[in-house]
Amino acid sequence: MSQELNYNHLTSVTPIDGRYHQKTQELRSYFSEYAFIRYRLIVEIEYLIALSKIDLVETLEEEEVLFLKNIYQKFGVSDAESVKEIEYKIKHDVKSIEYYIKMKINENSKLEEKSISIFTHFGLTSQDANCTANILMIKGSIQKVILPKINEILKSIKDKILLWSRIPLLSRTHGQPASPSFLGKEFLVFYERLVIQSRKLNAIKYFTKFGGAVGNFNAHHMALPNIDWIDFANKFVNLLGLERNQYTTQIDHYDNYAEVFDNLHRVNTIMLDMCQDIWLYISQNYFLLKLDENEVGSSTMPHKINPINFENAEGNFMLANNLLQFFSRKLPISRLQRDLTDSTILRNVGVAFSYTLIALKSLAEGLQKLEVNQEKLELDLNENFSVVAEGIQTRLKVLGVENSYETFKELTRNHDGKKMNEKIASLVNSLDIEESEKKYMNTITPLNYTGIYKL
Repeated sequence: MSQELNYNHLTSVTPIDGRYHQKTQELRSYFSEYAFIRYRLIVEIEYLIALSKIDLVETLEEEEVLFLKNIYQKFGVSDAESVKEIEYKIKHDVKSIEYYIKMKINENSKLEEKSISIFTHFGLTSQDANCTANILMIKGSIQKVILPKINEILKSIKDKILLWSRIPLLSRTHGQPASPSFLGKEFLVFYERLVIQSRKLNAIKYFTKFGGAVGNFNAHHMALPNIDWIDFANKFVNLLGLERNQYTTQIDHYDNYAEVFDNLHRVNTIMLDMCQDIWLYISQNYFLLKLDENEVGSSTMPHKINPINFENAEGNFMLANNLLQFFSRKLPISRLQRDLTDSTILRNVGVAFSYTLIALKSLAEGLQKLEVNQEKLELDLNENFSVVAEGIQTRLKVLGVENSYETFKELTRNHDGKKMNEKIASLVNSLDIEESEKKYMNTITPLNYTGIYKL
């Protein structure tokens, strides 16, 4: 029989709360069970305060509003445990939050006299609270945790681009030597892609469902037909920093969620692509990794210094993306006015965001360890002199030389043991062109045949 273990990060089932618990702690304020309860409290209490402003109940005094806000502002883990105790009895998570709020209100004699507690969750369905809480959690985590980490990586990349802007690099297309580039420019490719996608992620507007049992304010309208509930709900949701989807079933249609997930998926994909390129550059000795005297690279090979940060980031980006892609495919689909499949799936959004955060932190750490091995970069360039043939044969076309491509094709593919730079120089000097052109072409090397780009 297995030994029963008390909860500890070492006994956690998932690596998010276990091995990586320190790397994901920022997200606990958004995606833990405690956080979900607290965000639903925010929605329910702010809704109750909003109802008081349309004379549904006696006007609340400033200190009474403050008391209500303090229910979620000073909400702690022990309070969440009280909510869970109610849930264990009644078997309904949102109703337990409603009962908890009523219990807290009845602790205030003035509010109790005004009978405001009976209007807690007035006319709502669970998904009005859940959907609004979920999108607030997603918005908060993106803006306060994910985007700041992305921006930190962008700054690190930008610094390296400036530092490496004029360092020549042998390109490889199809894995084969190709026209040289600059190390800084190759990272500028990732930087530009990430800036574009992170700006889009930052600019996303966040929407929610808020409209009663099936989105039509049925109970609201029957109870108080003279109130414009659509206008009320629009303004209330705006106060929370959200937009309201005007036409929904019992649940959100989740198109906005998919927009967020797809955008984050693209950011992760670009990061993953960069991790793989850096890994390959390290394997080619273009990058060296800064030494940590205490770090062990292999249990048996003492010389090993492994690119573990980039491998860890790659694996976690893949895990995150598989979940994000699944969310985008599944969540917008629900039978008729609703089925319950969205509920359990949405509780795993924090899992995808956690894997993303773990990956971002691993990548950020890895970037700080990179050192350029210019000696190796120059060696590879000089050993692949044939790459300049592209530029020379293109210039020869301008000069009207026939079959320049075919001539250099035969030359560069002929492995006769001679050095390629000497073979190219010999061919150029034999051509019927002006001496100034020969001199110009003989100045071209893999180190300066790097093209142009602007920072």
